[in-house]
Amino acid sequence: MSQETLINELNDRSREVFRRVVETYLQTGEPVGSRTLTRALSEKLSAATVRNVMQDLEFMGLLDSPHVSAGRLPTQLGLRLFVDGMMEIDTVAPTDRAAIDQTLGNDDPDTGALLDRVSTALSSITHGASLVLMPKHEAPIRHIEFVSLGPDRALVVLVFADGHVENRIFTPPPGQTPSSMREAGNFLNAMAEGRTLAELRAHVSHEITARRRELDVLAAELVESGLALWEGESSDPRLIVRGRANLLDSEAADLDRIRVLFDDLERKRDIVEFLELTEAGDGVRIFIGSENKLFSLSGSALVVSPYMNADRKIVGAVGVIGPTRLNYGRIVPIVDYTAQLVGRVLSGRKG
Repeated sequence: MSQETLINELNDRSREVFRRVVETYLQTGEPVGSRTLTRALSEKLSAATVRNVMQDLEFMGLLDSPHVSAGRLPTQLGLRLFVDGMMEIDTVAPTDRAAIDQTLGNDDPDTGALLDRVSTALSSITHGASLVLMPKHEAPIRHIEFVSLGPDRALVVLVFADGHVENRIFTPPPGQTPSSMREAGNFLNAMAEGRTLAELRAHVSHEITARRRELDVLAAELVESGLALWEGESSDPRLIVRGRANLLDSEAADLDRIRVLFDDLERKRDIVEFLELTEAGDGVRIFIGSENKLFSLSGSALVVSPYMNADRKIVGAVGVIGPTRLNYGRIVPIVDYTAQLVGRVLSGRKG
């Protein structure tokens, strides 16, 4: 049954009961009983009448009862219906706007430091965990060098044509030697000039296939490992996460699910999907429960919005993650305002 059909099936009484249940649940995190509702409804109804309406809403799949004698909670379908069709969006409070503006209020040229401040502010303002996906550095590569730090650790130094330098520590394939690392570096530098990382990755993949016999096997594995790392896999530093402890403050927090969420955030395996979540359309998107591709096992909700560069190309995203009873009406405009502000600031920068 479509959302439009569900909404059309709700009369004024059932619509108000449903809205009050959801709003009360989002405020308290607790099941909502009929007696509580009778005191809040604009229409004077008996508790028995309210219970009958709630049973009808439960039959429609919009509410659920955790226990026989307990009140009702909105289901994932119910939350989605409320968010899409009934939620009232607040304006960004002046204090919240000032806190966000303050993070961007200096001339610090370091984009990473800027977005780290944004992430910290978002977490503090929303009392959730904030996620900020930094833009990729798209300048051409000038030089690449691998440095062995031990049997299971290596450093790759990336020097870009615009002077930007990145140092990444990663785990190399077993059996690497200084000579194989030098060979891998020479191989990459021979074809890196004038190419961005994305262009270099595509070119190297073709060259490795064509010239694998000419290249030491261990060096080829190192090349593949290093490029995979730069493109956003397990240790990619592009995802900034702040305020994870806030997810444990809720009395209703499911600790097992929160641990799963923490593990996901630590692994950062799906960093690319975080950006893909935003590419289906402009503006804020809300993912509830299993709709959340990144953290589907955590019972969480994600409010995320892309930010764009001067060419109106999506280059990153900002978001807030928390329990499904987020204050969506307040958090949505905060995330939207932050994304737009970050986009404007970064669009005015050359690097």
